Parts: sequence; C-alpha cells; structure tokens
Amino acid sequence: MCDTCGCTQPDDAVTIRKPGSVPDHGLEHGHTHTHANGTTHTHAHDHAHDHGHQHEHEHSHGHGHTHTHADGTTHTHEHDHAHDHGHQNTHDHAHGTHSITIETDILQKNNLLAERNRGWFEAKGILALNLVSSPGSGKTSLLERTIRELGGRLPVSVIEGDQQTMNDADRIQKAGAPVVQVNTGNGCHLDADMVHRAFRDLNPPDGSVLLIENVGNLVCPSLFDLGEAKRVVIMSVTEGEDKPLKYPNMFRSADICVINKIDLLPYLDFDLPKAKEYALQVNHHLTFIDLSVKSGEGFDGWLAWLIEQAGK
Repeated sequence: MCDTCGCTQPDDAVTIRKPGSVPDHGLEHGHTHTHANGTTHTHAHDHAHDHGHQHEHEHSHGHGHTHTHADGTTHTHEHDHAHDHGHQNTHDHAHGTHSITIETDILQKNNLLAERNRGWFEAKGILALNLVSSPGSGKTSLLERTIRELGGRLPVSVIEGDQQTMNDADRIQKAGAPVVQVNTGNGCHLDADMVHRAFRDLNPPDGSVLLIENVGNLVCPSLFDLGEAKRVVIMSVTEGEDKPLKYPNMFRSADICVINKIDLLPYLDFDLPKAKEYALQVNHHLTFIDLSVKSGEGFDGWLAWLIEQAGK
C-alpha cells in the first residue's frame, strides 16, 4: 500500500506471470500483516464462498385484550407483536481527530526487503537496473532495442511493471529476452517484495543484467528502493524541459538520465541544454545519455554504459 498517494495494491491484486502463463494468484492468497511492534507474519486465505441464505424472521404473537367502557360495555381485540431478533447496537462516540503517519514504517519495511534483493543480486553477480519515467517516454522501446542490439553479448532478463495487461511483456518476449510481468492493479509503483517474487519466478542467470521497467509514474516510484544497483530516469523531448523541476524527487534519486527521441528536436521547441541545467539543479551528480531509440542516434553510448556497468 502506498499511503503517500493513496493507491492500494493488496497482495491478491498483484499478479506475476510470464507471457502465456496463468496468473500466480489462485483461490488461495497469502497475506502479510504488519503488527504495531514491527513484526510481520504471512498466512493464506482460502477463498471459500458460503452460498447459504441468511433469513431474518419476525415472530408474531397474538395477544387478546379486553377493554371495559364507561357505560359498562366491553370489547376484545388482539395486538400483533412483531419481534425483530436482529441485534442492533449503536454506539455514538465523540472522539478527537487523530492523524497517524505510517509512511515511515511502510518505507522501512520496503527498504529491508530491498537490501535482501540487493544482497541476492550481488551474490549472483547480477546488475539490476530500475528504469523509471512518465508514461510514453519510451522505456519499453528502449528495452526492445537494447535486447536486439546486444544480440546475446550480454544476457538480459526483464521484469515488466504495469497496472494492467501483458502488452509490454509480450513485446519483450518477441525481442528475445526472458520476461516476467508484474501487474500492480491499482498500485502506481513496484516495490521490493514484488520484485523479489518476480525474480524468483524469472530466475535470471548469474552474471546477467536484470532490467526492471517500473510503472510509468514520476512520483511514487522515486520513494521505493527495489534493490537496484542503478536507477535510470528516462525523459523524452516531447515532455518539456522542466520535468526535473516538476518531479525533483525522481531526478534526485536517479544515477543517470536518458533523454530519448532526440530525432524530434528539429520539430519541437524543447531546449536540451536547459533540460540538463534543470536536472543538475536537482542532482548535480546526474549524468546524461542523449539518444533516439527510433533512429539509433546515440544508442551506442547507452550500450557502452550498460556493458561498462555490467563489468564485461
């Protein structure tokens, strides 16, 4: 659950699957509960449906009553008393308003899981990259061309994050890389536990590159460490050069900025030097790679950086 933005993705709303497979959530779902003292436990719920009907009965009891009038005459009539045996307890408590901040606990738990992921990646010599951007910047296209251009020189596996559909995973599979799709339901980001579940299913080989395409969103994914070695923020020249100022947390948390679609620069008012200036105001350690996935311009620089990071 992301209480920063209000989105929710309960465990049984998140699906992790490979193209052509059945989602991993069946009739039984595991749920993890975090207690006030910080401890957690997980148990499974079996979704059994009770189709029994519950009826609420009214019992009518006839009681005869005889009334004597002032003139001495009498008459008898019955009252029908209907008893509702449902119990209704209404408690009206007036309490003061209390605000409880729980983002810290959620992020602390995520960070612990992220460290577990990071240790696993390091032990297996896997370079894990977290690719983040707004929708439409070209993350999936970048991955497709990366897989094809590498041509097996560097083993690549992909975790795809999206709220719905298998579209991106299908594209990655056609490009030639093993892939697992994580559908987050209403969730607007991946978290460390989702990535852990996905890479267990994916089982990337030792010494490979794991590319994690996060959900398209420049807000909440900036808060969640996945255990990656590097965070790559991707922006395109169609978005406006002030993106780093509008979403500073994302650019501040990134290690490298890829600026895509530079083939469109002659047709746009995008100021490339200004975009970099704004990004460096937020994060003066940020480095840049300018490229066009479509034309291939600058793509060798991206591949060279990737191979260098992988130590190959």
